Amino acid sequence: MEKLRARFRSINRDTRRDMFNYLLVIVVFVIMQLAVSGDLVSNSMQGQLVPICAYITMALSLNLTVGILGELSLGHGAFMSAGAFVGVLFTTLTQESIPSDGLRMLLAFVVGAVVAGLLGVIIGIPVLRLRGDYLAIVTLGFGEIVKNLLNVLYVGVDKDGLHATISSNGIVLGEGGQVIISGAMGISGRRISTFTMGFVLVLVALIIIQNLVRSRAGRAIMSIRDNRIAAEAMGINVTKYKLLAFTISAAIAGMAGVLYGHNYSSLQASKFDYNMSIQVLLFVVLGGMGSMRGSIIAATVLTILPEMLRGLKDYRMLFYAIVLIVVMIFNQSPQVAQWRAGLMEKMPHFGKKAGAKKEGN
Repeated sequence: MEKLRARFRSINRDTRRDMFNYLLVIVVFVIMQLAVSGDLVSNSMQGQLVPICAYITMALSLNLTVGILGELSLGHGAFMSAGAFVGVLFTTLTQESIPSDGLRMLLAFVVGAVVAGLLGVIIGIPVLRLRGDYLAIVTLGFGEIVKNLLNVLYVGVDKDGLHATISSNGIVLGEGGQVIISGAMGISGRRISTFTMGFVLVLVALIIIQNLVRSRAGRAIMSIRDNRIAAEAMGINVTKYKLLAFTISAAIAGMAGVLYGHNYSSLQASKFDYNMSIQVLLFVVLGGMGSMRGSIIAATVLTILPEMLRGLKDYRMLFYAIVLIVVMIFNQSPQVAQWRAGLMEKMPHFGKKAGAKKEGN
């Protein structure tokens, strides 16, 4: 037992944190699976499991941009919407050629990540030259542009192939044609997302981001966040690493959109307005910028909380706001942070005292 403890203590502290995050996700998934199989979870709560996984993935991806890179982006909902619409479009078009739902979803994740990643590159090259409020304003505008484009987009398929238009008159198809995206009415598809898929996606996103952060590229990205001028003076290609982080963040958000889009039979672009981006940013800020574990917990709690408070009716959002304020104070207040740091210092010190006392006996 002592050898096992010594080996565990010899592991790098950052590695231990990463392992704990993986373990946390796995343990929660197992507990929830047992609770669902034992009929201990209500139907409304079961319906929240897939969206929670999508929000966690979104929070992790935005944390890479806001917490690790240090850039404020308010257009993350655009990447999620791109992934959702492209993913649902792909699974609908390949329904007959690829009958397996699991394989179609796997390919849809890849397609959604590629499309969202390309959007990240296209918007990132000009936008990442901006900083602070200017970057936030431009990304917010980008999110609204994508939403409005999806609101006027019509896509259908017939015997002649795939057709698309942004005409307000809709789309004209041949005999036997099917409209897949119908402007403001959104896109229709099958509900094939599962909690297991969401769990795997969260784990994949966590592995990608944590390995990136611990890598040489991750250290370069964090050095840009801490001091851009010093990073440039050391020869770090600031544009390259900022674009790398932004693109990976966008690709993961696209995969979250694929999962989210396949949880509904009908999906409208209005779901991905600026409120969605602000909500995900709220998860990151309340969980602690740069903290992956905090993003996971904040996204979970703040998604479940409104459902738990539904019985309070008119007072539901009031209590929700109070909880947000309390959590913000707990995370951001210098006095509370100092108290937490002192508490953490006492815990290992207590262990040392106990060990010394035992040796003295």
